[in-house]
Amino acid sequence: MASDGPSSLIDPSIFEYLKAHGEEELEVSDKLHQITAALNRHISTCQGLLSRIHSTPTSKLQPLLKQVEEEGIKPEIEKVGELAQFASNFPYYKYNQKWNRAMQNVALTILLTSWLGGLATESRPGEVGRLLTIEEVGEILKVPVNLQDRDAFHITIEEYILALTDLTEELSRLAMNSVTMGDIDLTVRISSFIKDMFAGFQLLNLKNDIVRKRVDAVKYHVKKVEDVIYDLTLRNLIPKIESSS
Repeated sequence: MASDGPSSLIDPSIFEYLKAHGEEELEVSDKLHQITAALNRHISTCQGLLSRIHSTPTSKLQPLLKQVEEEGIKPEIEKVGELAQFASNFPYYKYNQKWNRAMQNVALTILLTSWLGGLATESRPGEVGRLLTIEEVGEILKVPVNLQDRDAFHITIEEYILALTDLTEELSRLAMNSVTMGDIDLTVRISSFIKDMFAGFQLLNLKNDIVRKRVDAVKYHVKKVEDVIYDLTLRNLIPKIESSS
């Protein structure tokens, strides 16, 4: 009489578990893809509006920044809230690569809008040249930052630093376009800001290769703006500070 095959020694529940677990991961990944895709659409809207800063004089920026806040940043905040609520049900570092770039871009839109004088509140009036802290970005997005005590969705230090490098790149471009618009003061302010940012970056002990390379590239943004300032100085377009007698 033939004996049962070796397969009878395998517990069928093993494969049932693996199948169910795999299906659950697919469902989570699909849901995260849907949320981040919608978030990326809001980011694109926001970035499209912000691209107009390169042809808008500083004196006329406020209406544009209000439009950015209403049509771009507010929808971003809502979608980030949905992402945070869903993603916090699962291990952060298992899925965070699905939204890292999107959160970096969201942080950039907020940092740039605020730097230009937008996103004003009673406690934080709008001021050109103001750099938001990571905590302030988290407050605007209504999500925690740099979590160490629990496994949940949050903005990481790396995402914030990468957004800062993107900010210096965007401002270096604005510095050149500001000259075209006749706003030399803004070009000078951007030059000083980017230099201070680069000096600050040198104090950081960066272990992440991607972050370290992006931070190192800021020196090229500094050089780009320095060349603009040098050219303006040669043309006597930057008033010299008179020494006190």
